[in-house]
Amino acid sequence: MKVNILFPVLDEERRLEKGILKTLIFLKKNKLFDYQLTIIDNGSTDATEAISRRLCEKYKEVEYLKTPEKGVGVALRTGAADNSCEVIGYMDIDLSTDIEHLRQVKDIFENQPDVKIIKGSRLMKNSAVTGRKPSRELTSRGLNSLLHVVFKNQFTDALCGFDFYRKETFDQLIAASSQDNGWFYCVELLLRAERQGIAVYDIPVIWKDDYDTKVKVVKTVVSYLKQIKFLKSEFIKEDRTKG
Repeated sequence: MKVNILFPVLDEERRLEKGILKTLIFLKKNKLFDYQLTIIDNGSTDATEAISRRLCEKYKEVEYLKTPEKGVGVALRTGAADNSCEVIGYMDIDLSTDIEHLRQVKDIFENQPDVKIIKGSRLMKNSAVTGRKPSRELTSRGLNSLLHVVFKNQFTDALCGFDFYRKETFDQLIAASSQDNGWFYCVELLLRAERQGIAVYDIPVIWKDDYDTKVKVVKTVVSYLKQIKFLKSEFIKEDRTKG
């Protein structure tokens, strides 16, 4: 099994090299699976590109893709179009989700062929979250609760940046989804998976907040609310068409 780990980045000169090197060291040491680390640069203007190209020259497992548009959605579509690995997923470059959970990705995909999607969750009983401000915790739980009310989804944490898919499933969901460029695109893929009868396999994760993040909470919440409303209306239209 070969796994392509995508790292969407924007102006990450401070954290990029550390995140990639830590991932490489872990994977080389533990020999879990064959792998490719793909840095997807969403229009950075700092030293992100120079650092990425230097890493590519030094490590054959590292690849670099650059898009003129910003957003995780366009990053995932770009990564999918370039991917030839059996499993593809994405992680945050700050490695907020403990990298040790890659062991579970290996074990589940190799031993449970019916599992198509593995989703990290900070909201399960055995999850452990540290360093998080109460305001961000409340916002995350509130958005997840709203998703459950609107879409009745079964996965527990839509916003945790640790998702892995079998290639054919990822490609199938991307083909069925919108062209949204933002973070909500990750949520849409999961919601469409459940609509297609594809179960999302939740795993509890150890997660540490990084306050050097560029996420703007209020702006993100407003954007998600708009996307939830839009996607719900799209699902209603699709259901009417099928009916």
